[in-house]
This record gives sequence, structure tokens and C-alpha cells, in this order.
Amino acid sequence: MTPCDAVCLAAFIMAYQAGIPEEPSVLVNSISTNIQKITRLTSELQRTVSLLGTEQDTSYLRQTLQQKQQQGNHLAKETDRLMKGFAALPVGPDQRQRKLQKERLLNDFSAALNSFQRTQREAANKEREFVARVRASSRVSGGQPEDSFEHAAPFQRDSQMQAQTEAITEEDLRLIQERESAIRQLESDITDINDIFKDLGMMVHEQGDMIDSIEANVENADVHVQNATQQLAQAANYQRSSRKKICILMIVLAVVGVVVGLIIWGAVKN
Repeated sequence: MTPCDAVCLAAFIMAYQAGIPEEPSVLVNSISTNIQKITRLTSELQRTVSLLGTEQDTSYLRQTLQQKQQQGNHLAKETDRLMKGFAALPVGPDQRQRKLQKERLLNDFSAALNSFQRTQREAANKEREFVARVRASSRVSGGQPEDSFEHAAPFQRDSQMQAQTEAITEEDLRLIQERESAIRQLESDITDINDIFKDLGMMVHEQGDMIDSIEANVENADVHVQNATQQLAQAANYQRSSRKKICILMIVLAVVGVVVGLIIWGAVKN
């Protein structure tokens, strides 16, 4: 068993243990459906993200945003798992068709993930902008310009920092903590998507190896077919030659028989 075969076998065992269906058509349909869901979810997320920082930016809106982006991350991980299962299927007679399906699914999945992650980054940037505005507003309302920290003595700077902290209202503090928590979650989810992109990169590399293997097998099959065709042609030639020789032999025997018959008939008549 080659190292490649061992890796494929291990992946197939893992896919089986994970409960991934073994039927290629079922996997393809499941993956395609998930990609469509991610695409639709990304469109919904984009509309939600566009409302961040506006008058419609409410707790309900942020809760909806968090739910949708976590749903998208779950779909991305599930699709990644199914893609691994599809890549780990044993080699079959439809291998060339599966290769084309895998290539299409990889491209569609990568495109959907790119759009989804871009929306996640946009949401994280808007959350950071919101936190910066709240902090800036609190500094202004507290009467502590930011530049005053640079020219103050150390003990004065500590006093100013304490005054600024006290100037931040409980509501502002709650909003800042809430948004910073959302930012951390978004950054974690973005990292998860990056890991999936790494998996897809590995699959693309394996796809290239599989294509080379398939092409080599096709070339070998062509050689075998050509050899078989030549052998059949030679056999047909031998058969035609043999039939021709038999026909000639039968004609010769017939002529000899006629001559012998005429000789015998002449001898008897005399």
C-alpha cells in the first residue's frame, strides 16, 4: 500500500465514523445545498451589517447578526466535513465525473466562503468603529481631551485616567463590553474560516495529484486498447490467410480428384 493509499484509507475511515454518506450523489447534493444556504445567508448578513452604526442599530439587530454569522460558520464547517468525505470516497468507475464535480464544488464553496468572510470582516470593522466612537464621546463628555495625557505628569495622568473611567457611563461601558465581545467572537469565527480555506487548499493539491493519476491510467488504458486492437487485427489476418489456404488446398484436391478419375475411367474403358 502506497502512502497516498494509506492517507485515502484513513480519510475514508474517518468519514465513515463521522456518519458521512457514502453515496457520491447524496454528498454532492448536500454540499451544493449548503453552498446555496451560505450564499443566501451572506446576502442577509450584508443587509444586517449595513445597518450597524445607524439609527436602526439595536440590541435585536446585533443579536440577529450574531445568530446569522454563527449559523454561517456552522454551515461552513459542515460543508468542509462533507467535502472531506467526498474526497475520501473509494475510487470508482465514475472517477472522472467525480473529479469534475469536486473541482466545481471547490470553486463554488471557495467563492461562497470569500463573500461570507468579507462580510464578517466588515462587521468586525464596524464594531471597532462603534467602540472607538463611544470611547471618544466619553472622553469629550468627561472633559478630558486625549492630547492632555501626553503633557501631563505621571501622577496627573493617573488622575486623569481615573476621571475618564468615572466619566464613562454604565450604559457606555455596557455597550463597549458588548461590542468588544462581539468583535472577539467575529475574530474567532474568521479564524475558523481561515482554517477551512487551508483544508480547501489541501483538497486542491490532492485534486491535482488525482488528475495526474487519472490521466496516467487513461494513457495506460489507451496503450492496452491499442495493443489489443493490433492483436485482434493480427488474428483476423491469420484467420483470413488460413481460410485462403484451405480454399486453395480444396481446389487442388478437387482438380487432382478429377484428373485421377479421368485416368481411371480411361483405363477401364480401354
